[in-house]
Amino acid sequence: MSESHLKLPMNEPLHKRTPSQTDIASFKGRTNIDALKRLQTSLNKLVLTASSSALKDITRKEFDGFEELFSRFLLNNVDQSSIDWSEIKQPPEGTIIPYKKLIQEDINDAKDLLNKLIVVKLNGGLGTTMGCQGPKSIISVRNDLTFLDLTIQQLEQLNREYDCDVPLVLMNSFNTHEETEKIVQKYSHVNVKIYNFNQSKYPRVDRETLLPIATNMGNSDNESWYPPGHGDIYNAFYNSGYLDQFIQEGKEYMFLSNIDNLGASVDLYILRHLLTDAVKHEFIMEVTDKTRADVKGGTLIEYEGKLRLLEIAQVPKDNIDEFKSVSKFRIFNTNNLWINLPAIKRVVEDHLLHMEIIVNQKSLDNGINVIQLETASGAAIKSFEGAQGINVPRRRFLPVKTTSDLLLVMSNLFTISRGILVMNKQRSFPSVPLVKLGTSFNKVKDFLGRFQSIPDCLELDSLTVSGDVTFGKGVSLRGTVIIIANHGDRIDIPAGAILENKIVSGNLRIFDH
Repeated sequence: MSESHLKLPMNEPLHKRTPSQTDIASFKGRTNIDALKRLQTSLNKLVLTASSSALKDITRKEFDGFEELFSRFLLNNVDQSSIDWSEIKQPPEGTIIPYKKLIQEDINDAKDLLNKLIVVKLNGGLGTTMGCQGPKSIISVRNDLTFLDLTIQQLEQLNREYDCDVPLVLMNSFNTHEETEKIVQKYSHVNVKIYNFNQSKYPRVDRETLLPIATNMGNSDNESWYPPGHGDIYNAFYNSGYLDQFIQEGKEYMFLSNIDNLGASVDLYILRHLLTDAVKHEFIMEVTDKTRADVKGGTLIEYEGKLRLLEIAQVPKDNIDEFKSVSKFRIFNTNNLWINLPAIKRVVEDHLLHMEIIVNQKSLDNGINVIQLETASGAAIKSFEGAQGINVPRRRFLPVKTTSDLLLVMSNLFTISRGILVMNKQRSFPSVPLVKLGTSFNKVKDFLGRFQSIPDCLELDSLTVSGDVTFGKGVSLRGTVIIIANHGDRIDIPAGAILENKIVSGNLRIFDH
């Protein structure tokens, strides 16, 4: 080949794809369209196996949402980072406001404000990660009260004190719905109206064939199905009929949070801000300051002119350390969200809802590799007008995901008042200690068996426990405490022991830290 054949024409752009690249892209496009058609055929067959016409109608609505999600997954390459890091900006001034700005005036019209609110709790999770059966919301966390007990106590107190009607709405999954419906019957005499609805039930897809592994709607094998994350709240709530019902009753906002966040109580100052601010805020996200325990939490950015939630899964690998930086990204999402009800109706009906897809790959017990497509509720922030973040005190974020968290909320770090956990006034600083309990403490039953009483943690900064360790009654933990029992050894912390800035090793020697 002569040199002249290697030269590009003057008007040819240097970035033009070669024929082979174009062919590959075209082939992938055709393949994805074929996969989508095969999926649609499989879904239609699944609908026909539903046992009743009512179930068929529900399934069709849910599968419409699944099909939309799956088509975006196939056609938009969502497994690749869609963020151009150079385009990320800090949120403009005024889009994230300090909580203290909201509390400068007393509230005189609490009843009117509260009558425009519903409280929605995400109740789809099981307690299996903490070694418990059934819904996570029925785990006892304090004074033999469960997550659900505490939530209902809070709302009953509000309704009684202000003579208002704030209902509780539980979004269950197919894993928790039946048992939750039985449990809530015990609250029939409580002054809180309780509503249940089920989030969508999506089919798991074989990673190789890209087809649902389920063959029958009547099959009780839950392994073939999954709840598609809490981003499903918008469509599932709309499909339940409750959205229209509450709008007709004059309700304007929902306060949405995880049921295991014990700090997520109704806040009158935020509610007043929503209902009286000169700017209409259809969506407010509570954020709080990052600590070393929160570096993976999603944060708010400005991107393409919109306030947007940035999750670690969307961050290019080269920028992960920058994302985790507390100096650059100082706040993170608590998943306490306040959302306008008519706005939810609008974005669902007009198909304006857009949330980033979380691709969750799993291997089932039978060896099949599957894909689950999920979304997160906070990612919808960019679909609403006047969206805003409020930087709230840390006390509004007290999640109980592990027994390490459970130790903190059961300890004297907190007192309980009307179902709300309050930081003990004797604690000299507002942050909670960093606690890491080893695998011997993972299950609630084992955890409780290792403490004759919950230690005094008022002056604790950090606790790390590994191996076979037990605690006697009346133990006090202060400063930084590390307890490590080597394999085959056991450490029993004696009753009344005071450990302050200590390392306790497997041979029971105690060193100053």
